[in-house]
Amino acid sequence: MSSTAAPAAATDAPTAPRLPWTTVVPPLGLVVLAAVWGRDLPALLVVAVALVLAGAVLAAVHHAEVVAHRVGEPFGSLVLAVAVAVTVIEVALIVTLIVSGGPETASLARDTVFAAVMITVNGILGLSLLVAARRDHLAVFNAEGTGAALATVVTLATLSLVLPTFTTSLPGPEFSPGQLAFAALASLATYAMFVVTQTVRHRDFFLPVGAAAEPGEHAPPPSDRAAAVSVVLLLVALVAVVGLAKVESPAIEAGVAAVGFPASFVGVVIALLVLLPETLAAVRAARRGLVQTSLNLALGSAIASIGLTIPVIALASVWIAGPLVLGLAPLQLVLLALTVVVGVLTVVPGRATRLQGGLHLVLLAAFLFLAISP
Repeated sequence: MSSTAAPAAATDAPTAPRLPWTTVVPPLGLVVLAAVWGRDLPALLVVAVALVLAGAVLAAVHHAEVVAHRVGEPFGSLVLAVAVAVTVIEVALIVTLIVSGGPETASLARDTVFAAVMITVNGILGLSLLVAARRDHLAVFNAEGTGAALATVVTLATLSLVLPTFTTSLPGPEFSPGQLAFAALASLATYAMFVVTQTVRHRDFFLPVGAAAEPGEHAPPPSDRAAAVSVVLLLVALVAVVGLAKVESPAIEAGVAAVGFPASFVGVVIALLVLLPETLAAVRAARRGLVQTSLNLALGSAIASIGLTIPVIALASVWIAGPLVLGLAPLQLVLLALTVVVGVLTVVPGRATRLQGGLHLVLLAAFLFLAISP
């Protein structure tokens, strides 16, 4: 009797719960980082590290979304735009590559920040509008909040990337130390004013509109414990992404050189890498009809990219030997001006069709093509 009951009891025994991959990948990334740091990797290991890096990026997106859902909009978009690598990863990669690359990397900060602006304002914003318009035939958003965010992007880009082209204190598109300090402080002040506007004074301008704003459209927020765990795992994932991206940087530079692309394309690759989490999060929000959240992510990423990266780069320039080229070339100035004009015409009505999304994606394609073949 007991011999027949034993198998049944064994069958009914509860199985241990499996950890989700989003919990496993961040610490795995740290383990891989510790194992490969400072070593020359063969091609197979480079591919393996790239896969772990991609997993860490996706895990960072997940945990940032959990935290964002817990704190709610518009704070959630702010968490995603700042916490998920835009500033941390971008600054870390730029500084390490400039320090290790010598004079050839003098324009890397400019190329990366400009690429981030083009990718966010044309790529993420255009893709979000296209996805949302295909879902609801018309993408509707708050013109007040989106217009304020676009104006902030334009101001920061002009102060940091356009003015150095026309200043005369130093030869070439460079700031003098005093001018660089002013640009850094102005960027910080502008970013702070935007954050206060978005989260305190006029937070209703940055909330989803229409049916998407109804609370019934959202799942219940996670518990405080789940949000705290996600905060820790988000930080672990970011550290892993920063370190693994640094490990991959020689392969990035070698790959760009091998295919015959200009050295400046390294900045585009870095921007594409660090903006992947925001792109995925924005598209997922657009699919749910949360157009304003998508646009908050797109423009908030651009604001964080300039408003926080330039001050850190300015501080790091004290220890960086050689010039720091920030001024845009004529071709880049034309692309930026066209992006601003199209962006204003897209934002002002407060609604957009697939045409507007497609126009921004065409501008992104033009930027990428001309970055390869200037």
